Amino acid sequence: MMRERKPGSPNPVPPSRLVTQTLGIIGMGNIGRVVVQKATPFVEKILVFDPYLSAEKATESGAEKVELNDLLRRSDFVSIHCPLTEETRHLIGTEQLKLMKPTAYLINMARGPIVDQAALYQALVDKTIAGAALDVFEQEPPPADEPLLKLDNVIGTPHISSWSAESFVQLRQDVVKNVVDILQGRNPRLIVNSKFLVSTNGQKA
Repeated sequence: MMRERKPGSPNPVPPSRLVTQTLGIIGMGNIGRVVVQKATPFVEKILVFDPYLSAEKATESGAEKVELNDLLRRSDFVSIHCPLTEETRHLIGTEQLKLMKPTAYLINMARGPIVDQAALYQALVDKTIAGAALDVFEQEPPPADEPLLKLDNVIGTPHISSWSAESFVQLRQDVVKNVVDILQGRNPRLIVNSKFLVSTNGQKA
């Protein structure tokens, strides 16, 4: 609008201040905890849902632990950071989206199938929720005719929300460090399924 020299606000309805908003976070693993730290100065309240997190741990991080339905009803932004498992597949579907405020936004930077994509599309078309920001999709890359990407209340990125010049270097360094650890007889420092790791003496690590 500045380039076109058109006066006035680009949106007749101004957005709410973040300091009055509630952020709901689904999944309080390593990434979820960092999101809480980064978001705390900007929002009024942070709610978290994670069945494996104690209420005490949530409070220590500056958040309030709640059940999923409560989080969906109260949050202005819902950000997903849980892993994809059979337990979380289509965790967010039609019924869950109906619980959200019509002014709320859904953010998914975890895994596409955590959200029922067809249900999300319908909720966005019906204005059940205000919008969505998606870095992941049920099919990646999404097809050229993906309906979600044709909506004006959706922001889509191709699974690159962590992409930066530094992450490009770190990703390769971390792989090399793990390989060196193994070749030198040490357990790798970055491993997801450590409970299955067997040390060099044949015992569980």
